Amino acid sequence: MKMKTITRTDLVASVISLGTADLGASVPEKESEELLNLYTDRGGNFLDTAEVYANWLPIEPSSSERFLGKWMKSRGNRNDLIVATKGGHPRLETMTVPRITPADMTADLEGSLRRLGTDHIDLYYLHRDDPTVPVETIVETLERFVREGKIRYYGCSNWTIARVEQANEYAVGKGYTGFVAVQNLWNLAEINPGAIPDPTQVVTDAEFVEWHRRTGIAAVPYSSQANGFFSGKHRRETAAELSGSGVGRSYYNETNFARLERTERLARELGSTSTQVALAYLLAHPFPVFPIVGCKKKEHLLDSLSAADLAIDYETAASLVDGGNAY
Repeated sequence: MKMKTITRTDLVASVISLGTADLGASVPEKESEELLNLYTDRGGNFLDTAEVYANWLPIEPSSSERFLGKWMKSRGNRNDLIVATKGGHPRLETMTVPRITPADMTADLEGSLRRLGTDHIDLYYLHRDDPTVPVETIVETLERFVREGKIRYYGCSNWTIARVEQANEYAVGKGYTGFVAVQNLWNLAEINPGAIPDPTQVVTDAEFVEWHRRTGIAAVPYSSQANGFFSGKHRRETAAELSGSGVGRSYYNETNFARLERTERLARELGSTSTQVALAYLLAHPFPVFPIVGCKKKEHLLDSLSAADLAIDYETAASLVDGGNAY
């Protein structure tokens, strides 16, 4: 597994991050343990979870964090890992009500620490934003967590460029490190307009990619594999059969089918898989990128981890996108 330092930190993370939203929840515990063991045995150390993960299922709340905490305790490997979790997500039954007050942030962090069975979080994200809350209030609350030793660094997920810049401008002025990573939806495909029902989600577009290039701040993209669009299951000629699926609604368009064909051609040339090429596309960008993979099967995880060894340069990555502009 290749490792890379997250900019502005001393965290040396595996370039492929393992998403744990389904582990211990929709994926049974035994299979979940096997996936985590496989990931770490292959050199992976960057685990991604959140307070809200699996709360959409009729099971114990925050089951992803609970399961991860139990697994780390059984393996005794907490200090070998970079644990990233997220708080500040609206309650699922009231998605229009933000939860980015100091009290909400504190309650979420304390709950995550308890469930994960740890005294600190290596990288703590705010899962959503609330533009009505001043960035000064948010940053000072996060800095309090740092001073208390409860988090080492902080980032944000589903924040706009404008708000990240406002927050980091304030942080720099106060001598703080500020946000060190941004976790937004980003992959080789182009999502269809209106496919995301949640208006609080933010997609990394060409402007955001340029912002990452300019600032050097790490991107930790979720949905990095476009929900399996590049897996080989999806084809232009059979699109009608799967157009009603979640992948179909999100990614079936002529632009993406053309990108899929270019990806498959390159995969054949390299002797790799299209999924590996799609992940290598992200890794080829000229700033730190740590794609999150949410694999539920061991063979899929092994395939994804192999993308770390598939070295393609930026020009090759750009050639997969129309016009050679790799965003």
